[in-house]
Amino acid sequence: MAEFDVDLFVIGGGSGGVRAARIAAGHGARAMIAEEYRMGGTCVIRGCVPKKLFVIGSHFRQEFEDAAGFGWTVPSAGFDWPTLIANKDKEIARLEAAYTTNVEKSGAQIVKSRAVIEDKHTVRLLENDKKITARYILIATGGAPNHGASIPGIEHVISSNEAFHLKELPKRIVIQGGGYIALEFAGIFAGFGSDVTVIYRGDNILRGFDEDVRTHVRTEMEKQGITILTGCTVTRVDRHGESFTTHLSNGSSIGSEQVMFAIGRHPNVANLGLEKAGVAINPNNGGIAVDHFSRSSVDSIYAIGDVTHRFNLTPVAIREGHAFADTVFGKREVRVDHANIPTAVFSQPEVGTVGLTETEARAQFSRVDIYKTTFRPIKATMSGRDTRVLMKLVVDGTTDRVLGCHMVGDAAAEITQAVAIAVKMKATKADFDATIALHPTAAEELVTMRTPTARHVRQAAE
Repeated sequence: MAEFDVDLFVIGGGSGGVRAARIAAGHGARAMIAEEYRMGGTCVIRGCVPKKLFVIGSHFRQEFEDAAGFGWTVPSAGFDWPTLIANKDKEIARLEAAYTTNVEKSGAQIVKSRAVIEDKHTVRLLENDKKITARYILIATGGAPNHGASIPGIEHVISSNEAFHLKELPKRIVIQGGGYIALEFAGIFAGFGSDVTVIYRGDNILRGFDEDVRTHVRTEMEKQGITILTGCTVTRVDRHGESFTTHLSNGSSIGSEQVMFAIGRHPNVANLGLEKAGVAINPNNGGIAVDHFSRSSVDSIYAIGDVTHRFNLTPVAIREGHAFADTVFGKREVRVDHANIPTAVFSQPEVGTVGLTETEARAQFSRVDIYKTTFRPIKATMSGRDTRVLMKLVVDGTTDRVLGCHMVGDAAAEITQAVAIAVKMKATKADFDATIALHPTAAEELVTMRTPTARHVRQAAE
């Protein structure tokens, strides 16, 4: 008789948990995965994928307008929100089925239930109160929207979760937040025709990004008619039938049909039985504390992805899940390198970034060279649209290594994915310069910027 019911029990059927279960099963482990909602997790069901579909859909209004400059006469276009929602739901259902099928093909077993930890080797399924013993437990429960401190009328506020299922497109919407999700939905709703106001407590949007990126994105969004109010917060939301009044800390108020908060996400650690098992929480971020191999304070319990609150990106969770399975069941230690992770904000315009910001580089290196350009994209020369692209390279002035690349404009994410390979390989500015430009493209600017626009030298302390 086996010592445990399974070798691996995964709590959470998102991208990271699914990858871990599949790879572990491929190594011969008896794997079981519990998901209380829908297979695929936040990214597939109510995150990255439906969001990108919405972003693509919201671009068409500008495309129709820009077509005139190229000789096209486009009849007045109409948009139907329920059609978008229905077609999105159909695609998400297809992906969910694919996730389920792939797990089952790997030999892992899926149970549709919430699971809680009883001890270091036992989980309990709430659906039937059944207990399962496991040699290893992997927590991959992700994160959830965080509305922040309770304010009067907080019950009227929606998150990105509900935004994917609205029955109607709001004519006006107020969005509180200045990060990825807030700006992406601001662009989405504005693109579909909503009047959008963004509220952010800081002095500028996209905290943590390069300062030139922050300024450029804000300017471009405001050109599109999106109102961005910084240095204030929402203090109260009043409901009047089907409309709302949002009161701000600066004393002003805004009327709308929807109010959305996108001020951050917190790790899904509540009511999992972590305290009972002795799993420690990282006091700095509220996520499960883990080491470089995703091992928690309990040697048989691991955690990956957003529940650790390290780098809250789907590809990172997938990489961590794969590395966990290879390390624990594949008999080879694999440690995820979290340096130089590329990321994108699917705002409008789009942001792609990898490596250090200018501020970070200047704090770490004694000599930093900056190569920066802004230009009108070739499409805009015919469409007449008032928009500019930003490209920026951050370079170690001593070794010539490219430390960071930042872009704002069409296809920024696609371009940055390729550039990230070079940055990861520690390419130098000379390597970029030696690469022949691919013309005519926006990306050729990355290999044709020859003269630094700024040079920073940190004086040695006396």
